[in-house]
Order: sequence, then structure tokens, then C-alpha cells
Amino acid sequence: MKKESTDGKKESVLYRAYRPQIFAEIIGQEPVVAALEGSIKNGRISHAYLFSGSRGTGKTSIARIFSRALKVSANDMYEIDAASNRGIDDIRELRDSVAVLPFESPYKVYILDEVHMLSKDAWNALLKTLEEPPAHVIFILATTELDKVPETVVSRCQVFTFKKPSKAMLKELVEKVAKEEKVKLGAGTSELIAILGDGSFRDALGILQKIISAGSADGKEGVVSMEEVEKLTGAPKSGLVNDCVKGIAAKDAPLALVAISKAVEEGISINIFSELLLERLRAILMVRSAPALAKEIELASSEDDWKLIKELTGKSDVINSETLLAFIRAAQMIGRTSVESLPIELAIIEVCKVK
Repeated sequence: MKKESTDGKKESVLYRAYRPQIFAEIIGQEPVVAALEGSIKNGRISHAYLFSGSRGTGKTSIARIFSRALKVSANDMYEIDAASNRGIDDIRELRDSVAVLPFESPYKVYILDEVHMLSKDAWNALLKTLEEPPAHVIFILATTELDKVPETVVSRCQVFTFKKPSKAMLKELVEKVAKEEKVKLGAGTSELIAILGDGSFRDALGILQKIISAGSADGKEGVVSMEEVEKLTGAPKSGLVNDCVKGIAAKDAPLALVAISKAVEEGISINIFSELLLERLRAILMVRSAPALAKEIELASSEDDWKLIKELTGKSDVINSETLLAFIRAAQMIGRTSVESLPIELAIIEVCKVK
């Protein structure tokens, strides 16, 4: 459900407006939710939790939901940005406030976000509090970099690892929110937004926010087109990705390499280009290997993309499992060379058997 702001107006920032309010609304973190709900049901509440996972996976949202489920009011819930309050004086101040009883709740909950940013002295001060906390205090530490959290702290917390949401989850969320916002998304656009979201609910909704704010609806029916999404987000133009696919399918290395070169000239992320290229190659292989999936892939593709997928499914045998493996390996090498596009270029040359 959409959250209402205090003045009765709808919240304008989508990731805040559609932030889950109860456990049942959480997507993709079922093991974490089950464990936390079980601890409440059994009355086995820990004094310290550590939520680890990449950005936008719901760590802070679940921390808030867990707090509310423990009947902790807003007056007894404290959110602290450890990136801005990282010194020993900040932790000493926190340590002093911990001793004070809750105003109106059974617990006081301290949510420390980006906790890996604390200084060494701050960690030592926090550790003493974690070792002997008052019975009325619960700490929820959240981090995107678990390896930077001292082992002495990790050992005193219940640790929960948050998974990145799948592309399918992000796509479903984008379509649901777009429908709530009365925005029509053209074929393939929700898929592209999900890919650009890069495993983050917040980033995917941020992209949708940008599209809605720009009023990017084309045509008589007011449908957001793939071209508009590409333009607003800087995503690779579908035509460039398709040219690369055509070159690979025909063993025409120059055609594929020129497409990569144009993407680089336009400042397009090679990581995103690589991911879209793999999606297109996979679609062709899936339609050929499992025709029953054709309808599902058609619905997730734009008209031009589907036309190409159909054409190459029965035309080229170059697009096979070995080809996809070559580009998967190349994708894993992006960023490891001074020329970012080099791994993809080498994969094209290898697949096209250029001597």
C-alpha cells in the first residue's frame, strides 16, 4: 500500500512511498523474515543483530518492521548514520543514552546504518556496550561491507545475509508500482529498468521515478517507450545491442565490434551493455531449445527485439551454449583491464573465429 505523508499528500519519492510496512510485504528475503518472526513468536529476542547485504536490499526497512513488531514506538527507535557519526565521541554519547529506560516501549532499538564506517576507537567503545547491554536495548547494525566489521563485533550479533533481488522480482515490483502510479510501460521497458536496477529495489524505483518525473510517455496511448527509457537512463540503445547480436550470429566481427565502439563513444556502461547482450543471446537460445518459453520471452521483449530473436532462432547456429559461456567469462573480466570493453571485444573475435 502507498504510504501517506503527514500532511495527507502522497509521498513523491517512490522508494519511500512503497517501502514495505509489515513483514508480509517484504520481497525476496523470506529466510530473514521467517527467522525474525520466529524469534518474536518464541520470545527469543537477541540484544544485537547484524544485517549484511548490498544497497537497496531492504536492510533498514526490515529493521524498522522488526522494531514495530516488537511494539517499539517511534520515540524509542533511533536511526543513526554511522558514516556521519563514526567517531568515538558519537559512540560514547550513544552509550550514555543506552542506559536510559524506554519512554513508552518494552525496548529501545538502535539502528546503525553503514556501520562498517565506524573508526577503530568507535568500534572498541561500541564493543563494550555490545558485551554487556541493558536488557531493554536492541542493536541492529546494517552494513554493505561485512568484511570491514571486526570479528569481535560479528561474534556478538545474530548475523543475517540479505540477498540481492532477482531481475524477475525487480521487474514485478516496477510493473506493480507503475500500475499504482497509472503509468503505462511499453514492452520490454520493465525488463530494462530491472536490469538497470542492478539488484537494488531502491535503484529500480529510483529509475522509474526519473521516468515518471520526466513525463516520458510517447504516442496516443501515453505509453513509456524503450527509447525514452534508454534516453533518460543512458542505457545502451537496443539497436546497438541488436547490431552486436547480428554480427555474432553472422560471424561478422566488424559489425559487432563497431557496435561496441559506438557504445563506448556514447559513454555507455560496458557492464550494462554486456548484460543486455547476454539477455538477448540467452533469449535466442531459450526459444530454440524450449519453444514453450517463446510467449513469455515475447511479452518481455520490445517489438524490434522480438523480431530479431525470432529471425535468429532458426537462422544461426553460432548462438549456442559455448557462445554464451564465452560472453559470461568476458563479463566477469570487465573492469580488470585498462580498456573496459576489451573482454567483450576478445569474446567477439573468438566466437567469430577471426584469425
